Amino acid sequence: MIDEKLLKSEERAIFNLRSLYRKYGYAPFKMSKFEEYDLYVRNKDFLVSDRVITFNDTNGKLMALKPDVTLSIIKNSDDAPNEKKKVFYNENVYRISKNTHRYKEIMQAGLECIGNLDFYDIYEVINLAAETLAQISDSFVLNVSHLGFLQKILDDVCPDAGFSEKAIRLIEEKNSHDLVKLCKEYGIEDDKSQVLSTIILTSGERNRVISQIEKISSNEDLNELRAISEMLETSPYSDKILFDFSVVNNMNYYSGFVFRGFVDGICDGVLAGGQYDRMMKKMGRKSGAIGFALYLDLLEQLRTEKPGYDVDVLLVYDGKTGIKTVADKVNELIKSGKTVSAQKTVPEKLRYKEFVDLRRDSNA
Repeated sequence: MIDEKLLKSEERAIFNLRSLYRKYGYAPFKMSKFEEYDLYVRNKDFLVSDRVITFNDTNGKLMALKPDVTLSIIKNSDDAPNEKKKVFYNENVYRISKNTHRYKEIMQAGLECIGNLDFYDIYEVINLAAETLAQISDSFVLNVSHLGFLQKILDDVCPDAGFSEKAIRLIEEKNSHDLVKLCKEYGIEDDKSQVLSTIILTSGERNRVISQIEKISSNEDLNELRAISEMLETSPYSDKILFDFSVVNNMNYYSGFVFRGFVDGICDGVLAGGQYDRMMKKMGRKSGAIGFALYLDLLEQLRTEKPGYDVDVLLVYDGKTGIKTVADKVNELIKSGKTVSAQKTVPEKLRYKEFVDLRRDSNA
C-alpha cells in the first residue's frame, strides 16, 4: 500500500483522481509525447502559448513535443452517433513557464467528455471539476460562467466585433472603469453601459447572481444558468461553486459553460475548462465536447513549509555488519511508521531526526 504522506502534492492528487474519474466511467487515455507540428500551427490560438518545441523526424516531418493534451484527444477520437467518449489523462506537456519564462515539462491531469452530449454531461463535468479541487484542498472555489449568455449581452449592447473583443478583455480583468470609457468611445447609451457594469460587479452565490441578472436581461441562456444551478444544489460542494462572468476562455473555441478553479494558497487558477464545441467544429468534428485540465505544477506552491529533515532515521552500517541485521532493523523502523536511509557513511547534506549506528566499532 502506498503511504500518501510520502507523496508530493501533485503526486497525491494524481493518485486520488484516477480512482475518482474511474468511478464515473472515465477510461485512461495514453498518447505519444509528440504530434505533427501542423496540428498546433492550425490551432495556435487554442494554446496557452504559440511557442512550441519542434524537431525533424527521420522521415523529414516537422514534429513537436506536445504543449497541449486536448488537441491530441480530439485528433485521435472519432464521431460515434449517440455515444460519448469519456477519458481521463495524466500527461506531461511542454510549454513556457509563467514563472521562469523558459520551457518546462509540466505535469497535467484532466478529463474530456466527447460525443452526443446532453445537460447531464455538463453537470457531471462541472461537478467533477469541483470534486477534483476538493481532492487538493478544502479551501477552494469553482467559478462558472456562460459564454453564450455573455456574447448575447455584448451583441445587444453593441454589434461591433471590435467592441466585443475589447469589452471581453476588460470583463475578464473586472475593469469597470475602462469598460465605461470604452462604451463612451463607441457612443453606447448609459443604460446599456450599466448592463455591462452589472455583469462585471455581479459574482458569487449562484441564486443571488441570477436574481441580479434577471433585472437587466431576459437572455434565454439564463434558463441554462438556472438549470445548472438547480442541479448543482445536489453537489456536496454546491456552496463552493459560484457564478462569475469574468471567466472568459477563448470565445473562438469555447461556447456555453466555462469554469476556472482556485485553491487557497495559490494565486493562479489551478483548473480550467468548459465546452469547446467551436473547437470541435473547427477541426471538422460534429460532436460536442466538454472537459478540464488541472495544472499540477502549480500545486508545488502548496508546500509552504519545508520539513526540517529529509528522513526520520539515518541508519549506518559497515562491512562487518550482517546484511540480515541491517534488513531486520530497517524493516522494524519502517513498520513503526518511520522513514529510513541505510548508509555506509554519514552523507554530508542529509538531514535526519534520529541516528542508528550498527557498525561494530561505534566510534567510527
